[in-house]
Amino acid sequence: MAFETDHDTILAADETYDLISSEKVDGTAVYSRDGEKLGSIHHFMVGKRDGRVRFAVLNFGGLFEADRYHPLPWNALTYNTELDGYEIGLTKEQLKDSPSFERGGEPTYDAEYGREIDDYYSRY
Repeated sequence: MAFETDHDTILAADETYDLISSEKVDGTAVYSRDGEKLGSIHHFMVGKRDGRVRFAVLNFGGLFEADRYHPLPWNALTYNTELDGYEIGLTKEQLKDSPSFERGGEPTYDAEYGREIDDYYSRY
């Protein structure tokens, strides 16, 4: 589905100048600033009352390790068109030390956990 603007420009329904569908973001790669792939976006955590994306949950795992999920503050991510993915100002080692959980061990996203995440990422 597409929408026509006053300028006869057709914008895809899943992405406009200011908005993007979560379907386009899920699975998008996340890289460190030096271009190392850290994982991919698994899902979002969205505020029920204000509709703001609070966290993008990164799936971080490898062939020989369990999948780990790392909630990243949405504003810590920057989209890089050259990489066709998001960048974050962390190394793989810094990400390993960030708040995380394994599948089935999802945290309670309460105010205290939100502060823990924000405090960790505010260092970088």
